[in-house]
Amino acid sequence: MTAPSSPDLPASVRPGPLRPFADTSVATIVAGFVAMMTGYTSSLVLMFQAGQAAHLTDAQISSWIWALSIGMAVTTIGLSLWFRAPTVVAWSTPGAALLISSLPHVPYAEAIGAYIVCALLLTAVGLTGWFDTLMKRIPAGIAAALLAGILFEIGIEIFHAAQVQTPLVLTMFFAYLLMKRFVPRYAIVGTLVVGIAAAAALGLLDFSHFRVAVAKPVFTMPAFSVQAIVSIGIPLFVVAMASQNVPGIAVIRADGYDTPSSPLIATTGLASLVLAPFGSHGVNLAAITAAICTGPHAHEDRNKRYMAAVWCGIFYLIAGIFGATIAALFAAFPQALVVSIAALALFGSIMSGLTNAMQNPKEREAALVTFMVTASGLTLLSIGAAFWGLVAGVLTQVVLSARKA
Repeated sequence: MTAPSSPDLPASVRPGPLRPFADTSVATIVAGFVAMMTGYTSSLVLMFQAGQAAHLTDAQISSWIWALSIGMAVTTIGLSLWFRAPTVVAWSTPGAALLISSLPHVPYAEAIGAYIVCALLLTAVGLTGWFDTLMKRIPAGIAAALLAGILFEIGIEIFHAAQVQTPLVLTMFFAYLLMKRFVPRYAIVGTLVVGIAAAAALGLLDFSHFRVAVAKPVFTMPAFSVQAIVSIGIPLFVVAMASQNVPGIAVIRADGYDTPSSPLIATTGLASLVLAPFGSHGVNLAAITAAICTGPHAHEDRNKRYMAAVWCGIFYLIAGIFGATIAALFAAFPQALVVSIAALALFGSIMSGLTNAMQNPKEREAALVTFMVTASGLTLLSIGAAFWGLVAGVLTQVVLSARKA
């Protein structure tokens, strides 16, 4: 299998032969697991909230999670192997939050129809190629600042968690520092092991509600209505593009990968289209979980980091097979452990983003505005801070450039 060539990339970034087994390491497997665990624990509960608010059955909610997981698994593995770059796909967390308030007000079959409309719009955006053209116009410093701002909010969670589970978080933090000093290649792996051991010693692991059950997909015949399309389909499309795909591409670009965005968006749109009748509200490019796989902790050699994303996809697949059961597994771990290991895994990407953001003196002020707005968590018109950070940064750059012209 030969991936598309990238003649404009330097030799250190250009992909070599596809050797998935040789390119796999403990670091790539752990990075993939941490990425998957971060994605599920951060927002899986939103699907349960939305499903219960809409009076969906347990089977329908399980099918919803199954469909999302299978879609994410297939696209993450396929795209990462094809482009030889860590390409992580995730569900739309802002979209899931949107459904908590909107899903109860429309029949479920019409909601499925709205999911299909959203998927068709995403596919059309990918196939036309205009998104790729737009992303190429964003200055590198602003893209790097956007990455740093997105990850900053997650990075500081370890210090928030320290206020709640002080012994556990401090144990993990100092274990990370020591391992980073003496065995940097295995810093995240070792910290995760230490964290689980510490949680067990502190009595923070609870497997009492864990049970194993295989998920069964439930097909729902879609119906279409203007109300559902306006209240669910169009908003889902907007938040998918603004809060998922834009920062997702920025993460890939900031870590030096020149993967074209159009086929990525088209592929996720098609996957969303196929899986919508089984409950999937859509899969999109990931940002935070992607950064775990694109950063230096995933592998010292950036040409081999694609296997971190592949392993993330494999763990998605396992999670999808067991559907909602995965929630019970993650509920056994204390939240402080999950957010701490995710934060530590993102340290390298945050440092890289901040460094690259400040490299070009002509873009520094715009990059700073981008970082500050994105890190603020600002939400306007139900659209997250990543989009507004990008808008603010580009406007700042345009105004300052016009002033100096």
